[in-house]
Amino acid sequence: MREAEVADLSGLIAALRRRVTARARLYLVARTSHLAERWCERVPRLVLAADPGAPGALHQAVREICASLGLHLVWESPADVIPLPVGWEQRSRAVRPAVGGTDGALEVRHFDPYSVILRLIARGDEPDYIEALEYVRRGWVDFPRLEGLVGDVLPRFTNATLAQDPAEFRRKFRGLRQVCAGHAVPLGPEQRPMLAEAVWP
Repeated sequence: MREAEVADLSGLIAALRRRVTARARLYLVARTSHLAERWCERVPRLVLAADPGAPGALHQAVREICASLGLHLVWESPADVIPLPVGWEQRSRAVRPAVGGTDGALEVRHFDPYSVILRLIARGDEPDYIEALEYVRRGWVDFPRLEGLVGDVLPRFTNATLAQDPAEFRRKFRGLRQVCAGHAVPLGPEQRPMLAEAVWP
């Protein structure tokens, strides 16, 4: 498998449009979004997803096309790992027409960046923090709003999710805050401290 460039992503989407006849939505996730926006030149794997609960036909088609192109695919939605915050669908973003195209039954969007960051925090490795940092740096995520969404999802963490320990998640969230501070990335106009005790028991 080789690293993917933006031309590979465009080629994948073009090939997928030729195969998809029923309405479907493909989401770019994490560094795949970064690639589409040209925040980076290449990625080691494409991370893609469909709407939660969507039939598996889209996944099958993507998997086959990626294999034919020699690209490594990770098919994972943040919904597979965390409870999605309220309003995630409305916060998904359109993909540049030059990358995603606009014709046919297939709609291509960036997965809600707030949900993606919460998923990256749940894993919480240093590369995940750097990946999440890029959304904040590029203005796609407002840190105070992210804090509010953390307060929304924490009570819904259960053993049905991988991120099942709220205390551990809070610790990892502080790790992201430290990475942002270390890279001099503003966290909002007020540079607010950690959430109040009502949200962070």
